[in-house]
Amino acid sequence: MRVALVQDWLTEMGGAEKVFASIHSLYPDADIFTLVANDDILEKLNIDKSKVTTSFIQRLPGCPKRYRNYFPLFKYGIEEFDLSSYDLVISSSYCVAKGVLTNHNQVHISYCHSPVRYAWDLHHKYIKEANLESGFKGMIAKYFLHHLRIWDIASSNRVDHFIANSNFIASRINKIYRRKSDTIYPPVDVDAFTLQTNKENFYITCSRLVPYKKVDLIVDAFSKMPDKELVVIGDGPEFKKLNKVVSSLPNIKMLGYQSFEVLKEKMAKAKAFVFAAEEDFGIVPVEAQACGTPVIAYGKGGSLETVKHGLTGILFKEQTSDSIIVAVEEFEQLSFDPVIIRTHAESFSTEIFNNSFLSFVKEKIVTV
Repeated sequence: MRVALVQDWLTEMGGAEKVFASIHSLYPDADIFTLVANDDILEKLNIDKSKVTTSFIQRLPGCPKRYRNYFPLFKYGIEEFDLSSYDLVISSSYCVAKGVLTNHNQVHISYCHSPVRYAWDLHHKYIKEANLESGFKGMIAKYFLHHLRIWDIASSNRVDHFIANSNFIASRINKIYRRKSDTIYPPVDVDAFTLQTNKENFYITCSRLVPYKKVDLIVDAFSKMPDKELVVIGDGPEFKKLNKVVSSLPNIKMLGYQSFEVLKEKMAKAKAFVFAAEEDFGIVPVEAQACGTPVIAYGKGGSLETVKHGLTGILFKEQTSDSIIVAVEEFEQLSFDPVIIRTHAESFSTEIFNNSFLSFVKEKIVTV
């Protein structure tokens, strides 16, 4: 059986790329198709460059670094791949990967991280944050996003079987595509994290510093709690702005990008991990729990499935700094067992993902 793996792009390390790495490990001989790829990322993912086919977008000016400038061309790039010689096509998609062209003799299984967020759920937010609410550029952006939505719906019919990365995304797939899906949670390398039962007196958050991660709300909350220490790990567009805010706040430390070893050590020693984003799943909060560290998270999206309120952490109801403050106060009135938290995290292990994924594929191949 010839297998083709399709990924939107392989230009940075994130949750989707970690999932793709696990899928690739299950099908190491598969050929890989992606819009654009970065050699460093391919090396980190242990992917043989000779097995990778990129689209024409890879050859455009500024690529692969500035590939997002060509988003109107993404659908054309993904449709150019000739997959007609493959028996099984597996796409890992949060943008256009699911839109590859297949025929009736092939099985196409799509692991969906989310329907295109900036075209659907985050459309108005994206337009506002990109300052595209008016003007010529705004008109052009809205035009292309409108046509992307039309294509997105049409291309969903090219998928034979959908896998959602959470029940939250399964409901979104049903809402937008009117398709049923099975949930298989993303793989979390829990074995890479060590259970730490003795916690120190600081809180931690870690993510890319971009607006939707809401790290600014966490920083604002702890600025109002000067007796509580917060460590922020991560880099991104908002780093300078946040660093300027905390420069006069001795209880908040901005560490920027850190190695995995430093992140793991800080996460294991922290009394709690604070998470204010509405994520489709959210791998990092599970990694924190793998250390036995409880999580204080916004109670919407994937956090509802990864954090057990009162047992492995606290869920707060609103994306506001005041709500975070209340949650921290509630957290400090309770006690949490690191061993129970670690055991819960193990239910999202890579081994469970691999077994579930292989079983799903085998079932769908047999029923063809």
